[in-house]
Amino acid sequence: MADTPQPEADENWWRDAVIYQVYPRSFADSNGDGTGDLAGVRSRLPYLADLGVNALWFSPWYPSPMADGGYDVADYRDVEPVFGSLAEAEKLISEALALGIRTIIDIVPNHVSAAHPWFREALAGGPGSAARERFWFRPGRGAHGELPPNNWPSQFGGPAWTRTTDPDGTPGDWFLNLFDSGQPDLNWNHPDVLAEHEDILRFWFDRGAGGVRIDSAAMVCKDPDLPDLPDPGAGAEAALPAHPYVDRDDLHDIYRSWRRIADSYPGVRILVGEVWLPDAERFARYLRPDEMHTAFNFDFLACPWEPDRLRTSIDVTLAAHAPVSAPATWVLCNHDVTRTVTRYGRADTGFDFATKAFGIPTDLELGTRRARAAALLTLALPGSVYLYQGEELGLPEVEDIPTGKLQDPMYLRSAGTNPGRDGCRVPLPWSGATPPFGFGPDGSAESWLPQPAQWAARTAEVQSADPGSMLSLYRAAIRLRKDTPELGHGTAFTWLDSAPGVLAFRRSPGFVCVVNLSPDPAPLPAHRTLLLASAPLASDGLLPQDTAAWLLA
Repeated sequence: MADTPQPEADENWWRDAVIYQVYPRSFADSNGDGTGDLAGVRSRLPYLADLGVNALWFSPWYPSPMADGGYDVADYRDVEPVFGSLAEAEKLISEALALGIRTIIDIVPNHVSAAHPWFREALAGGPGSAARERFWFRPGRGAHGELPPNNWPSQFGGPAWTRTTDPDGTPGDWFLNLFDSGQPDLNWNHPDVLAEHEDILRFWFDRGAGGVRIDSAAMVCKDPDLPDLPDPGAGAEAALPAHPYVDRDDLHDIYRSWRRIADSYPGVRILVGEVWLPDAERFARYLRPDEMHTAFNFDFLACPWEPDRLRTSIDVTLAAHAPVSAPATWVLCNHDVTRTVTRYGRADTGFDFATKAFGIPTDLELGTRRARAAALLTLALPGSVYLYQGEELGLPEVEDIPTGKLQDPMYLRSAGTNPGRDGCRVPLPWSGATPPFGFGPDGSAESWLPQPAQWAARTAEVQSADPGSMLSLYRAAIRLRKDTPELGHGTAFTWLDSAPGVLAFRRSPGFVCVVNLSPDPAPLPAHRTLLLASAPLASDGLLPQDTAAWLLA
């Protein structure tokens, strides 16, 4: 089909963009079935335009059994019927573009759904069939093949292998699934896998997509020998020369081929990687000029609300990106992690999947104050910002969802010890005093995850009328970010001298951001104008604790 025109005004748009993540299942429900859909997103495009975002990143909207919230894709060239249709997606992309908003879609190259035609063909073909070569099928270990082929763990708990059943009913080979058993891993050594994903990119770029976000981008390639991971207590002599499935060197050829495809389209179509790596130098390799444009900054996302840790994270991030001339990205929350308001209200304000648990005490008033300050901090840093839906409303994590309604495999595979990620995926409250708070039309079915009654005070409708709300703060900050030249691409970043516990920096020539994480009110540096503050200043003009301010010096 004909290519959909892209906004051409600024080929560097992605370097300082504000990108809003839409989790389609929970954004807006147009037909009242309790599940969000693309028509619902289309109806809320004016809200997103008023917020001021430059692009929308959509979590997967493809046909899926929803074993992992849509990250188990059965068909990349269609849309899950619950969400709408391919025609609806094309309308959404086009209507968003008309408002100056680009669309970034999710690609999940590590695996497909167990309902994908390829995997069904592989199961039907049986051991040794050509169709199984697109995946990682192996016989088990043990006298009767009853043990998994190696000791790799699933990201969701338990072994990373699932055993098949042969047509005669006897146990068969095992297949690799680094995530859920409904998500068999693809074999990227197979030419069909390479060709298929290149065609998928073209399919969506042809329909106007402005970019793709690459899920689990560092886990796609595997050591074909599938060696055991060393025992955690083993010495250095047991270490493998390279990790068997994380950050393997052959990944880079894949992303170079994807970049060539993206660059062949008019405008700038971007590649955004989900790359969880502790090594900053190896992280930056994915951002070389012929690979991805940007990658998520998980170090900053997981960083505690502590001044020294935040400053170090910012410094390390900027230093890692500088050699490859790539913009940094800043994100506080997404569809996988505890919402910012909740996390910042806890004794441990960092994030780690291993520490997720039920019943952690939270001070939401404190968390909200810190989240407001963090919003101004992130929007003042050089690079692009990702904003997860509902963060602009200051929504907390929902931690009292009845266990019978929890659907996340992280919870289901943990024997009920890990609360999983459903708490950050509860449908948005738009208006009204009772659930579903305008998420769906009057008379709608109950939303797929229940909304707390207290969200009546956090709806977009209520906050739009309150100049002191979180929504009003985000709207004002994003507008100022666009209107303030110092906050654009290419301006210098310099730390300023400040009191202990205070972060202060300049974006040349005259913009200053100050964030007070100390226990005492802090003086502001000399300035001409106070542009915006996350909370009122003290009567003596000092900046209160857990408050940020934007100044023109």
